[in-house]
Amino acid sequence: MKDIYILAIESSCDETSMSIIKNGCEEISTVVLSQIDIHKSYGGVVPEIASRNHIENITIVLEELFQKSKITLDDITAIGVTYGPGLIGSLLIGVQAAKTIALVTGKPLIPVHHIAGHIYANNLEKRLQFPLIALVVSGGHTELIFMQEDYSFKKIGGTLDDAIGECYDKVAKIIGLEYPGGPKVDRLAHIGKDNYDLPYPLNDNTYNFSFSGIKSAVINLVHNEEQRGNKINKEDLCASFQERVTSVLVKKTMHAIKEYHVSNLIVAGGVSANKGLRERLEKECKENNIQLSIPKIEHCTDNAAMIGAAAFYAYKKGIIAEQTLTAVAVDNLYKYN
Repeated sequence: MKDIYILAIESSCDETSMSIIKNGCEEISTVVLSQIDIHKSYGGVVPEIASRNHIENITIVLEELFQKSKITLDDITAIGVTYGPGLIGSLLIGVQAAKTIALVTGKPLIPVHHIAGHIYANNLEKRLQFPLIALVVSGGHTELIFMQEDYSFKKIGGTLDDAIGECYDKVAKIIGLEYPGGPKVDRLAHIGKDNYDLPYPLNDNTYNFSFSGIKSAVINLVHNEEQRGNKINKEDLCASFQERVTSVLVKKTMHAIKEYHVSNLIVAGGVSANKGLRERLEKECKENNIQLSIPKIEHCTDNAAMIGAAAFYAYKKGIIAEQTLTAVAVDNLYKYN
C-alpha cells in the first residue's frame, strides 16, 4: 500500500500547530507555537488577540515544519484541518490556510472535528481497539463517546454547562492561581487533604455532567471563609474539588463501559494530562480488566498531530471538503461522520 502523508493544521484556540502524519499513526514532524505567555496576563485566552497571532504565526509554522521534516508538498497526500468547534476567529485562519494549500496543490481537503482529533491522538500511541468508550475531557468539552469502528462516533453523554477544564481554570482563578490554572490545581490536590465539604456534581445514573454547581460551591465557600476572616487552605480545597469531579467522571465512564459491553477505554483532551484523573482511571481499569489508553502529555493538549491522525481515517472514508468549507464555532457532534 502506498504511504499516505497528511499535512495537518490546528488553530482552534491559542496554539498554531502543523504536523505531518504518515498512515494515521506515525508522527513525522510537528510544530506548535503556543500563546500561553501572551494570554497569561489576561487570566485567559482573548479571542481577538489569539486570531491576530495565528495570522502572524501560520506561515512561520509551515516553513519550520517543512524544514524539520525534510518533506515537500509534493510528498503530501492530503490536507487535514480543524474546522470546528473552537474560537471562530482562530479557526478561520487555519481553515483558510488549508484551503489555500489545497487549492494551489490540488490535494484533497479533509475537514476534522476537533474532538475527533483528540480521540485519535491515542492512535499515535497504539492502534485503537474497537469497540471502545472515549472519555473526552478538555477546556471546552466533557463527553462520553461510543465507537464501534474507525470514525464512527456516538455521543452518549456530555456536560450540561461548564466543561471540566473550564471548571478547573475557574476554581484556580477563585483561589488566586495563575492561568492556566488547571495543572496547578492538580498539583496542589496531591499535596492537600480532602477536608472541605463540597457537593458531588450531578452524581446520578445518566451519562451527563454538570460542573457549574461545584464551581459555585467553591466560590461561596471561599467568599464565606473570607467574610469570617478565615484563611483558605488551597491545597486541601484543591484536593476536595479534584476528589469530587474525578469521582463522578470515573463513575460514569465505568458505567458506560459496562452498559456498552466494551473492554477498551481511551481518554482524550487536555484534562487527560491530569494526574489525579489518570491515577483513578488506571486503578479502576486494572481492577476491571479494561484496556486503558491515554496519550502522551504532548498529545493531550491541542496539536496538529492528532488532527493528522484523525484526517487519515476520514480520508480513507472518502470525507473530502470543497473550497466552500468554513469554520464553525459550535458544531453538533461530527457532522463529517
